[in-house]
Amino acid sequence: MSVALHILYIGESGAAVVQAELQRGGYDPVFQQVSSEAELLQALVSRFDIAISDFVVGDFGALEALRLIQERALDLPLIVVSAKADEAAVQDALKAGAADHLTRRNLMRLNAAVERELRGVRLRRERQRLEEQFRQAQKMEAVGRLAGGVAHDFNNLLTVITGYSDMLLASRDLKDSHRTALEEIRRSAERGGALTHQLLAFSRRQPMEARSVRINDLVMQLQKLLRRLIGEDIELVTIPAASDDTVEADPGRLEQVIMNLAVNARDAMPHGGQLTIETSVIHLDETFSAKRLGVRPGKHVVIAMTDTGVGMDEKTQSHLFEPFFTTKSAGQGTGLGLATAYGIIRQSGGAIAFQSDLGKGTTARIYLPLAETGRAPAVDDASLQAPLTGAETILVVEDETRVRKLIVGVLSARGYHVLEATRGEEAIRLCKEHSDAIDLAVVDVVMPEMSGPEFVRRIRPLVPHMRVLFMSGYTDEAIVHHGIEESGAAFLQKPFMPDALARKVREVLDLRHNSANE
Repeated sequence: MSVALHILYIGESGAAVVQAELQRGGYDPVFQQVSSEAELLQALVSRFDIAISDFVVGDFGALEALRLIQERALDLPLIVVSAKADEAAVQDALKAGAADHLTRRNLMRLNAAVERELRGVRLRRERQRLEEQFRQAQKMEAVGRLAGGVAHDFNNLLTVITGYSDMLLASRDLKDSHRTALEEIRRSAERGGALTHQLLAFSRRQPMEARSVRINDLVMQLQKLLRRLIGEDIELVTIPAASDDTVEADPGRLEQVIMNLAVNARDAMPHGGQLTIETSVIHLDETFSAKRLGVRPGKHVVIAMTDTGVGMDEKTQSHLFEPFFTTKSAGQGTGLGLATAYGIIRQSGGAIAFQSDLGKGTTARIYLPLAETGRAPAVDDASLQAPLTGAETILVVEDETRVRKLIVGVLSARGYHVLEATRGEEAIRLCKEHSDAIDLAVVDVVMPEMSGPEFVRRIRPLVPHMRVLFMSGYTDEAIVHHGIEESGAAFLQKPFMPDALARKVREVLDLRHNSANE
């Protein structure tokens, strides 16, 4: 089978003999021939596999062609094929950067030279791709570290703001003007929390609640919301064609990715159009998946979102996943949508890729590894309606005073007997002095002097049956570092609402009671 070869031929004659030799070597050459500097400049905007040039072409030649190619930083090898071999001319061409020099009477090395140069181009482009991936990873790592560094303090502040806002909003004697102001404060805090979550999700440091998700069901459930989101002038077409469609992912985060992509598609179709969402299953072999997507080989569920919008040029596509990069006008976008989507999909073990042409629209493909398990268990609605009160004894260990007071206030208001400590040593002393059983410890992960997990390890012999609920505003790397995942203890991410805290506390305590009754 012949190998297609796009050739820029610089010369007035000799193309026929070059073509015959390349065909003999198994190539199917397609020539674009130029014979002047102006024609060459016009041709260089197109993409070629290799350039072949006569040494002298009218009033310019191979040396000038090399200079023009190098000025434009084009990775286009140039082989000189001249009528006769002149030692000085050969040396000049090779010194200028020519890949090789041959005569038309002796083209035996042409196919070998072409093969060598094509292989070199592939290796250089692969290296450039890997270097670009590395630079992208470094940028994401830098922003991720920044996000993780501010997340703890920021999430503590948001926990206090949202917590006390909720407690005040629960009051029946609140004035309407005060209620409106409090609701605005609460909404602003929620937006701040969402921004933090976006940054952490983009950097793959946001803890995820992965479970089995049926992609077809997810897409169908999102139809109504997406139609409202994209507007009436854009037709939404869904084709849930994946046969096996179960993946392990956080369904809420996956919905966020699809919504972000739908918003981008809508903005790319200001005068209306069509958005098609199609699911399928493909098998990614080791070569394709490793080189192109960076995922493990095997079966993947693909969510393809295709719009008929304005499309993107190559320069825009090269910056798509950079944080804060946006093509929208000031105030219209944060530049975090695709960066967040990238982080979420990567954290789920998948990949996201774009294919776009100016004026022809864009296709975004999400690749997620097919899960080995089936449908996720249904959510028990009764558990969400269970009373959020109790009479058990709870120890709260939190070094941030405002957060600790909030937690103590929330739990005390729901009937619990609450002990509080600011440090691990103080909490250990309380456990030793308290005569009655402590049912649950609500413990911050990262604290001065002694971490939450270290406190639990030291206190465990004294209170072996005490349940533990860890909480943190840090990222999942910090949580792993401090040994939370290994302990199997429950975890609550800051910021959280009072009801979320009460529900999690009740859930952990009920697990304790259920275990005791078994």
